[in-house]
Formats: sequence, structure tokens, C-alpha cells
Amino acid sequence: MNSTILIGGATGATGSVAAKLLLQQGFAVRALVHKNDARSADLAARGAEIVAGDLLDFRAVQRAFRGIKRAYFVYPMRPGLVQATTHFAQAALEADAEFIVNMSQKTARPDAESESALQHWLAEQVLDRAGTAVAHLHPTAFNEWLFYMRNMIRQGRYAVAFGTTGRFAPISAEDQGAVIAAILANPVGHQGQTYELFGPDELTPPEIAGIISRGLGKEVRYEKISGEQWVREVTGQDIPFLTQHVQAIAGMHERGLMAGTNNVVETISGRRPQSVAEFVEKHLPVWQ
Repeated sequence: MNSTILIGGATGATGSVAAKLLLQQGFAVRALVHKNDARSADLAARGAEIVAGDLLDFRAVQRAFRGIKRAYFVYPMRPGLVQATTHFAQAALEADAEFIVNMSQKTARPDAESESALQHWLAEQVLDRAGTAVAHLHPTAFNEWLFYMRNMIRQGRYAVAFGTTGRFAPISAEDQGAVIAAILANPVGHQGQTYELFGPDELTPPEIAGIISRGLGKEVRYEKISGEQWVREVTGQDIPFLTQHVQAIAGMHERGLMAGTNNVVETISGRRPQSVAEFVEKHLPVWQ
């Protein structure tokens, strides 16, 4: 019998996919969620054990780890990552867990201008030294950013803080979830690895705008705006932590630090990663 797998952020974009795939494969899943809602109810209906708790509450994380040998860690784009990572790592050690999959980001590095990216790099250092085997995931920008930009796109705008020459290969959360599930289902060979995760095609922002235009059958114009304006438009409020991250990675994007493609998603999960065009076609009603 396989032990229960703990999925953090189980109602989020990547965690929900990983949880559902593991349940489909017959694994027992404990879903760590921030609160009980319709999304957690859906996971419960599929057979997951639901545990509500905050990653910044160490006792809640300890409880979530009881009987757990493998786990997925992800933290939202907000302050507190290193503290949450420390809680997760210590709880895993106390539970004698054998493997953690950690969601980091492509821009995580010790010289990152982004505070979020720097915190991700620091979190990786904590996990690497914490006594439980770990694999780090470094995705580039998500296709799901297009969901956040739905109002802009409906207005015919693809407005981002990125310039015209930098490139990245957007990746869908469902492809990342498939990688997470595959590693947790069989961690052999993944210990100590850092995997950069990309979609199939490197694109500039104007090229992405063109793909969206063709997919929707209407003009969607590329427009460069500040990180502050982007955050305000997509969230309806000022969020300094997120603004600083977006503005900083815009510079990293321009210098090629978000670029790249590889076959990691297909090699690990057995599925070809979704293109931007396929993502737009699959979710057409979002932008109409």
C-alpha cells in the first residue's frame, strides 16, 4: 500500500491538477487547503482527505504531515515564503518524510532583483539542507496569466510590463501538475534535481498578442505598461510585493533570464506541453 501523499495548495492551479491526477492513479491524497470551499469540496468528492490550515501556522503544518512520506510544497505570491518553507521542512523531518516537490520559479537566483525570486532561492537553500530529499521546479511564466488579464484582453489589449525583445515559453498549470504528480508517484531518480519547466515555444510579448488575436478572431494589441499599472489592472488594487516582482522580472526577461525550452515536461509526465494557441482555444469563453 502506498502512503498518503500531501498536496499543499491543493485548490490552486498546480496543486489541484496534481491532486486529481494522483487520485485517478489510486493514490491516497491529503489536500492541504487554506479554507474549505467549493474547490475543496470537489476534491473531497473525488476521494481526497481535506485538511484546512495556514502554512504560516507551524502546528497546522505538523498536523497535516502526520503519516506523510511524500509532499508537494507551493506558496502564493506574497511575503512569508521562507518562514512557510521552514515550517514545511521541519514538519517533514519530524514525520520522517522521504520526498518533497518544491514549486520555485525560473528567476530564483541569489542575485535576483525580485524579492519574491530571491525568497524562492533562499527557500531552496532551506530545503536542500533540511534533511528530506527534494526536487525543485523552475517554471517560466504561466499561461494562466492570461486569465488574470481577461478584462484587458476583452478590450483588445495584451498589456504587460515586458518589452518587445525578451522571450519566454509560457507553460500551463496542468502541465506542471502532471510533472508534480509523476514525481510524487515515483520519486526515484529525482532527488536533488532542479527542473526548468517550459511550454513548447519561446515567444516575445508581441508574438503572444498575435497568437491571442488569431485564437479569438479579433485584434489584441501588445502594449507595454509599468509593473505597478499591470498589478492595479489585474487585481484592482496596489500590491507592493507583487508590483516589485513584476517590475524586476521585466528586466530579467529583457536580459534573457526567463528564456529557454526543453523536453522536461514530456520526459517526466509523458505528455507534450500545451502551447499558447492550444491554451487560448481550450479556454475561449474566458475572453469572450
